[in-house]
Amino acid sequence: KLEGLKTIAVTTNGINLTRLLPRLKEAGLNAINISLDTLVPAKFEFIVRRKGTNLSSKATLLILARMCLFYLQVNCVVMRGFNEDEVLDFVDFTKDLPLDVRFIEYMPFDGKYCCFGILLGQK
Repeated sequence: KLEGLKTIAVTTNGINLTRLLPRLKEAGLNAINISLDTLVPAKFEFIVRRKGTNLSSKATLLILARMCLFYLQVNCVVMRGFNEDEVLDFVDFTKDLPLDVRFIEYMPFDGKYCCFGILLGQK
């Protein structure tokens, strides 16, 4: 409710988003950035370090895209030997959804990482 504030965004893997969404929307949320690095359930559980998540961010993404209440962006970090074989599947999954997709290359750098992104958007 700050004067001049145009965007309130959250970055999430989507696991708790559906539970928190009503309160976030009430607080003014109007943009969501979902991190979704894989469409494979076992890989997703490995990334989020939780069993039984069953791609909740994939389901959340579909629900949010169909609601069209928020600006949606999806970040997918592409990692050699882990998920680079899924890029075309990911494009196919998201191509008809009203959102922007950013493929980010994971690049190790001195024990930390740096990313280079390619944005595929609706705008």
